[in-house]
Amino acid sequence: MSDILNASPKRPGPGRGLLLGLALGLVAGGTAVWLLRPRPAPAPTGAPSKKAYQCPMHPQILQDHPGTCPICGMDLVEMEGAATPQSPGPEGMVTVAISPERQQLMGLRTAPVEEGTWGGEIRSPGRVAVDERRVQRIAVRSEGYVEELRADFLGRPFRKGELLFSLNSPDFGAAQREFLAALSARRKYQDTEQGANYAALVETSRRRLAFLGASPAFIADLETSGMVTRLLPVVAPVDGVLTAKTINAGSKVAAMDQPLELTDLSSVWVVAELYESDLGRVRVGMPAAFSSPALGERQLSGKVAFLDPALDPRTRTLKARLELPNPGQLLRPDMLGEVVIQVPGKKGLKVPADAVLDSGTRSIVFVDVGQGYFEPREVRSGLRSSDSVEIVDGLAKGEKVVTRANFLVDSESRLKAALADMGRKSAPPDPHKH
Repeated sequence: MSDILNASPKRPGPGRGLLLGLALGLVAGGTAVWLLRPRPAPAPTGAPSKKAYQCPMHPQILQDHPGTCPICGMDLVEMEGAATPQSPGPEGMVTVAISPERQQLMGLRTAPVEEGTWGGEIRSPGRVAVDERRVQRIAVRSEGYVEELRADFLGRPFRKGELLFSLNSPDFGAAQREFLAALSARRKYQDTEQGANYAALVETSRRRLAFLGASPAFIADLETSGMVTRLLPVVAPVDGVLTAKTINAGSKVAAMDQPLELTDLSSVWVVAELYESDLGRVRVGMPAAFSSPALGERQLSGKVAFLDPALDPRTRTLKARLELPNPGQLLRPDMLGEVVIQVPGKKGLKVPADAVLDSGTRSIVFVDVGQGYFEPREVRSGLRSSDSVEIVDGLAKGEKVVTRANFLVDSESRLKAALADMGRKSAPPDPHKH
């Protein structure tokens, strides 16, 4: 009995200790891998939870059924409480989970979808143009030579009745002498049977002088003085500026030539270009305003006077002409500015312009669905202003959309969608699925 009590315990051999150490290391390593595996944010409240399986060593490998990692061969681990990353959404994009800390680092901001009034005004670039109805071409009625040219440079202003140039015309001199001879014959034979014929001849000569360009005042002075004038004065028929000339002092002109052009700039046109989407809302007579850097903060008001019947095939726009008064000739031809046309408004949803990512073929917004999840959603946009976009379909009032850092959210959504798709393609077929 004493031998048994005094016997020392038997020490384990070196092989047994090595096995025990390896077992403890595997347990510790497995525990560390399990603790460090990626954990998604909790699924949004009310969203249907679907199982997803992920490789602990390669988080990009995701699939909706059990299996092994095509890279390292490890068994995929079920992600607890994870919603499937392939949630319904635009092609090539998935819902992403972003923690509050990451949102703060990214500078992510959201804004609610609001209801507002759309279409109260249409803005378009505008260009000042001459009102073609106020262009006056000066024609000469007889052949002659230009003398006393006052219209000597383009842009010179003239008042109605002011001398433009004098025309030395043999036909005009002959018409004056004919008129004076008819007057003398009428006075001589007014008490005879031929008096009425000579009176008619006087009126014919008077009309000829008027046709050649003589004013009623000139004819009355000729009748009083009886003196033939060598030069025919050509005067401005309207107030305006000289916008075209083809003569100089001493130039020869033929009958019916149009050597000068005067333009009345007291009223001008402003040509605006409208997009096809705006054509159904603009009508002739609608009020409009024009502003330009040259006018400072001043706006000139007018109305839509004319809409072209056809679109410009190069720009796919329609030209609208606005008629604007031009006091003091502040508006000058070819001046550029902005046109604002007042049109009836309509109710609709709107979001900040920064919230919409437009690729040219589709418009995408990211909706905050709660608990750190952001869902990509394709929307149909309508009217646009400088700071907001109308949403015709795809969103509801009160939903929150990402307005800042949405490009970063878009990149992460596309990256995760691509990685998940690569994982599905690389994974071996599930023998349990038929």
